[in-house]
Amino acid sequence: MLDPQHIEAIADELLQADRDHTTVPLLTARHPGMTIEDAYAVQSLWARRRAAQGHRVVGHKIGLTSKVMQAATGITEPDYGVIFDDQVYENGAAVPFDHFSNVRVEVELAFVLGRPLTGPDVSLFDVLDATRYVVPALEILNSHIEMDNRTIVDTISDNAALGAIVLGGRPVPVDAVDLRWVGALLYRNQTIEETGLAAAVLNHPATGVAWLANKLAQHGSALEAGEIVLAGSFTRPMWVHRGDTVHADYATLGAITCRFE
Repeated sequence: MLDPQHIEAIADELLQADRDHTTVPLLTARHPGMTIEDAYAVQSLWARRRAAQGHRVVGHKIGLTSKVMQAATGITEPDYGVIFDDQVYENGAAVPFDHFSNVRVEVELAFVLGRPLTGPDVSLFDVLDATRYVVPALEILNSHIEMDNRTIVDTISDNAALGAIVLGGRPVPVDAVDLRWVGALLYRNQTIEETGLAAAVLNHPATGVAWLANKLAQHGSALEAGEIVLAGSFTRPMWVHRGDTVHADYATLGAITCRFE
């Protein structure tokens, strides 16, 4: 376990890396005794510092929920991060490439809650009952920690590598479609790079939201009405470069397009 001074120093280091659009050396290499609870303490302090700067929390993200993402990272359990208001882009946005240290994109579903979800015993059915609608989303990953040999401790400390999200397509009630069978084609510059089905996320994307509500309860928190919850990627992360156009086709749920400039 790390002492409060080390927690504060790491949170400040990551805030500075965010401002400078740079990466820092692996935390676990420099703090070999660092635990998952230490990592969430760093993330919590980092989030409080951002809130003190005037940014507003609008939701949460869940990461590492699918086999394909776990295989891509070598990490075998989910994690979560916080979404702030300045990290949300609309469909068709021109996204500033220089706002990030590195850019990868994932295909997800976003749950927008109509009612709070408070653990510890939240189920998939509770999630469906509390959800106002589900809408297609892209997650823009942005790592402030060097990526080789990262552990879940590094990733959690870095707000689960969340850079931004893009919302688009057609919002639907949870009973309007079998969410397991929602699929997407992910294009980069008119070429399909990834495809996937939402069932890859813990067999049902709402399962990830239930996991998050129960995990937050362990940290004395809950999901609030109106929050956006990214349920987890059902494709591998796709690298993006300056000038690329990203397009995700969700069939009957519409499409999302953005360009990195």
